[in-house]
Amino acid sequence: MLDHVDPFIGVDVTDLPPRSGLAATWWAPKPLIGNTHPGATHPLGMVSAAAYSGAYPTGYGLYDLSTEGVPEQIHQSLVASGFTHFQQSGTGAIRKYYNYMRVTPMLESLDALGRTWALSDEEATPGWYRTRLDSGVVAELTVGPKSAVHRYTFPAHPDARVVVDMSMGGLAIPYGATVPLRAHLESVEPGVVQGEIVVEGAPLAVHIECDVETWRQLLWYDRRLMPGGSTLAFDHIRPTTLRPFGFMWAGPTTEGQQVELRMGFSLRGVEQARKNLERDCGAAAPAFDRRVTQTRAAWDSMVNRIHVHTDNRERREVFATAVYHSLIKPSFAADESPFWPTKGPWVFDISTMWDIYRTQLPLLTALAPERAVELANALLTICEQEGNLPIGYRMARGSDRFGRQGSALAHTFLADLARLGVPGIDWEWALVHLAADLRRTYGEDYLLRGVTHPISHTLDLAYGYWCTTAVARLVGDDALAAEFERLAQHWTSAFGDDGMLVDSTFYEGTAANYSFRLLHTMAERIALGGGDEAFVALLDQFFGMGADAVAQPGVNPSAEEMAQGYALARFEGLNNEPDMDAPWAYHYAGRPDRTAEVVHAIVNQQFGTGRGGLPGNDDSGGLSSWYVWASLGIFPVAGQSVFLIHPPSFHYATVAMAHGTLSIDTSGFVEPVPGGPVQYIQSASFNGQPLTAAWIDAASLHEGGRLHLTLGPQPSDWGHAHRPPSWTPPSPTPPSPTQPTADSSAGSEVTS
Repeated sequence: MLDHVDPFIGVDVTDLPPRSGLAATWWAPKPLIGNTHPGATHPLGMVSAAAYSGAYPTGYGLYDLSTEGVPEQIHQSLVASGFTHFQQSGTGAIRKYYNYMRVTPMLESLDALGRTWALSDEEATPGWYRTRLDSGVVAELTVGPKSAVHRYTFPAHPDARVVVDMSMGGLAIPYGATVPLRAHLESVEPGVVQGEIVVEGAPLAVHIECDVETWRQLLWYDRRLMPGGSTLAFDHIRPTTLRPFGFMWAGPTTEGQQVELRMGFSLRGVEQARKNLERDCGAAAPAFDRRVTQTRAAWDSMVNRIHVHTDNRERREVFATAVYHSLIKPSFAADESPFWPTKGPWVFDISTMWDIYRTQLPLLTALAPERAVELANALLTICEQEGNLPIGYRMARGSDRFGRQGSALAHTFLADLARLGVPGIDWEWALVHLAADLRRTYGEDYLLRGVTHPISHTLDLAYGYWCTTAVARLVGDDALAAEFERLAQHWTSAFGDDGMLVDSTFYEGTAANYSFRLLHTMAERIALGGGDEAFVALLDQFFGMGADAVAQPGVNPSAEEMAQGYALARFEGLNNEPDMDAPWAYHYAGRPDRTAEVVHAIVNQQFGTGRGGLPGNDDSGGLSSWYVWASLGIFPVAGQSVFLIHPPSFHYATVAMAHGTLSIDTSGFVEPVPGGPVQYIQSASFNGQPLTAAWIDAASLHEGGRLHLTLGPQPSDWGHAHRPPSWTPPSPTPPSPTQPTADSSAGSEVTS
C-alpha cells in the first residue's frame, strides 16, 4: 500500500473529469482545493517539514486565501524561500499557520534572504520530500515524531551557506504572519546551536546540529552578521519592531557536497529538544538516511493496516493516499504541553473536531486503538487544565475553539470508546468532564430553554447528552444517565412541521445541510418528517435526484452567485462537513439502495489522482477518512457504536480493527467506473451467518471476522425491513412519594 501513496494529491485546485448523472447536481461552496502539502510527515507526529512559498494555508504552493470557490494564485509557478516546520494538513481558515524556523540553503549573501527560488524535480513519499532550487541546490527533508533532518546537496561555490530564520512564521498573505513575542538564541559549540521563541503564547525550542565543522557559525540580526557573538536575546518583540534574526553556517563547497542539518523540537525547553533529537535520530551523524528508513517503516506499519485488492492502479493510489492523509493529524506530543508542568499525553492540531469526529476518529480507533486512548486522555487533560473539551485545538495558548462550528463533539468519540470497552481510560474522571462540558457556552441556553441557536448546536447538545449516557451507564451512575436521556430528547425543538430544521444561522451551510445528520432517534426523526416515504422524498430532493446539472463557483464568485447556489439547499458533494453522514440517512427509512447510488457517485466522481484529486479541503484527514470508509463498504455512526453497510468499491479488503482483522469480500462484484452503473447488495453474511439488516454493531465488527456481500445490478429488498438501531426514550415512571423526580432534581433549568 505504501508504494502507492502520492503525497501530491490535493495540493492544487480540484481538477477532476466532468461530473455526470447524480454527481452533476451537487453544488460546492467551499474552496475547490484539497489544501494538502507534499512535505515530510510522520504518522500522527508533532513535526512536519515542507517547501515554503508563503501560500495559503500550509505555506506550500501557489494559492491565496480563499473561503469560497476556486482560490486565486499568488505565485504563477512553484517557488520557495526555504523550508519550514509545522504545517496544517488540508484545513481552511484557521488563522494560525505555523511554518516556524525557516531553513534556507543559499549561494547568495544574507541580503537575499526572503527571495524565492523556482522549484523543479519535486518528489515525495511518506516521510521524505525532495526538490531542486534553481540556484542548483538540491533539498531533501525528512522528519521524526519530534525532529526534522535536512540534507542539502550544493554545487561548487566559494561561499555557500545554510541560514535558519528563527523570526519567521505564518504565511505571506494579509494578516497571515506570526510574530514571536520573545526569543533567546545561543551558539553552544561548533556545529551546535539552540534557541527558543515564544509564538502564539507557546514556547517552541529547537536544538540544531550541523555537520560542517569547518564552516563559520554565526548569529545574525536584521540580515547583518554578529561575529564573535554567542547569544542573542529579545525580551519583547512587537510587529512594528520585528527584524529577522537567526543562525547561519557559511563556507566553500565542492560539487555535490552534502550538508546535513538535524533539528530537535520541544515545547519544554532546549534540553528536552536535544533529547528529542537524540531519541529520534541517535547520536551518530549523518542521520538522514537512517531517519528516512525509520519514518518509512512507521508509515508502512500504519498504512498497511488496510489492504484493498484491485487491478486499477489509479483507484489503488487514491485509496492508499486517503489512508495516508487520514493519519497525518492530530499531532501527538506526549510530555510536551507547555501550559502545565506534569507529564502525560498532549495532542494538538485537532483542526477541527467537526472535521474528524464522524470519520477520522473512528478510523484511528480501528487502526490504532492505543493511540485513540492516548488522544482521549489528552482531550480530558486539556478539559481539566483549560476548562473545555476542545472543538479545535492547536499549538497556541488560548486556542480558538471554533465554538460556532459545533458543540459536544468529543462526546461521540468518548462514547464509542466506552462502548468498545478499550482499557486505559478513567471513566469516572471522564464522566466529570463530559458532564461539565455540556453545560458550557451554548449548553447554558440548552439547559434553560431546551433549545439554542445556531440551531445545529441544539442537535449537537442533545446528541452529546445521549452519548454521555454510555459513560454514565458504564460507571454505574444510572441516575445521571436517566437525567441525560431526558435532556437528549430536546432535539425535537430544532425541527419544524416540514421536517427540516427551523430558521437559524448556519455555519458554512444551509438548514438542509444540517437537517439530515444521523441522530440517536432516527425513527422518531423520520416520523417527524412525515414517515418513510415523505422522508425519502426530502432526501431525494436534497441529493438532487432527477435535478438538472449545476455549475460550480469559479474564481472570486459573486455574492449573487453564492446566494443562488445556497438557495438550491443541495448536498454539497463532500465539499463540506455538515452533510458527510447524510447519504446513510436512507438506511433508516429502509432504502439502503439509495445510499448505494449516492455513495457510488461520490467515490467514483469526487476523488481522483494528481495534484487536483480532492473535491475540497481535506480538513485534517476528515475528507480522506470518509473516502476510506465509503470505499470499504462500512460507515461508522459516530457515538452510536454502529456500522452501516453499503456496496464496497473493492472486490476484497482487509482492515485491522481494534480487536481483530476484518475481511470484506464480495461475489458478483464489477469494477466501478465514473458514471458507470451502481451495484446493490442482494444478500450479506457475517462470519457465515446471514445478515438481513444493513448494519452491524461496532463491538462485533471490531472483533474481526468475515463480511461477505453478494452484489447485483438491480436494487433488492435487502436491508429494507430491518432498520439500524434508533433509541426510544423510556416510558415515564410514576415518581415515588418520597423521591424527587428527575425534573424536580434539575430545578427549572429545562422547559419544553
